[in-house]
Amino acid sequence: MSGRLATDLVAVTNDASNLDDGGFWAVSTDFEGGFVAAKFATVVEAEFPTVEWSPLQGNWESSLSRDEYCAYVESIRELIAQGWVYQVNACRVISINCPSQSLRGLFSEILVKNPAPWASYLEIPGVNIASASPELFLQRSGSTVKTSPIKGTQKLDEVGFGYKDTAENVMIVDLMRNDFGRICVSGTVEVPRLLAHEDHPGLRHLVSDVQGQVRLELSWKEILESLSPPGSISGAPKSSAVSVIRDNEKLRGPYCGALGWVQGTEAELSVAIRIFWKDEKLHFGTGAGITWSSNPQQEWEETQLKARHLISIAGGELS
Repeated sequence: MSGRLATDLVAVTNDASNLDDGGFWAVSTDFEGGFVAAKFATVVEAEFPTVEWSPLQGNWESSLSRDEYCAYVESIRELIAQGWVYQVNACRVISINCPSQSLRGLFSEILVKNPAPWASYLEIPGVNIASASPELFLQRSGSTVKTSPIKGTQKLDEVGFGYKDTAENVMIVDLMRNDFGRICVSGTVEVPRLLAHEDHPGLRHLVSDVQGQVRLELSWKEILESLSPPGSISGAPKSSAVSVIRDNEKLRGPYCGALGWVQGTEAELSVAIRIFWKDEKLHFGTGAGITWSSNPQQEWEETQLKARHLISIAGGELS
């Protein structure tokens, strides 16, 4: 990530307490709360080694069909009308059979064809993730922490974000201000950037920044537990949104968790969106933020828009 190449694996742990030892740890968290970190002995500034990728063949299958996803969106709108929740990020996972090749080649292609500010690659025993994430979950430098939630997505040829996108972004900014209030010194949480436009390959996003001064007595485990899962891909209120997601989706796994690195009081962790991850199959997650003003068919199309370009890089047909 960000030009850092870590090699010479030293240890793998599921205990976030180990992050406080000052070493360089690559970190991946699950949306459901799972945690894995890998300690590396050697970290250098270097380009990612180029590897060839054999494009996939076949059809990507979705965990939710178009009709099922639209029904999910409509059920969220009903819950909003009842006052149970204000916003929920509704996601689905698409999957395809994949040969035994690692995702190094796919990540090489991503770096060329879909450069992303928080692109990152992790390959350790049992974990293989290639990410084109555009979203910062947590950046730390000493006591200063920052998050940059994304809410609002459109094509590059569209002009201006509508009320739904701006209201949703402000809602998640308030959520992240509240989350930062749990880990930061009182009175230090601020919003230095609100509703900024950022262009990415094929997409324009609406992005804001929230920052503050973290309480130095907190451990990394306490910080991650206080902020997880990321607010932008859960919803508001977070506890209610997570409950709705749990009732309607299969496990997201590393998708919508956090991905990046921690070293002492320095860190860069992305929101694990626009990621490919591999087990018996290759998976990719896509979703959309649902509010009362959401149109189910338009939200389905947003999930397609977010997936289409990256799936074209991996290969296979997106139905």
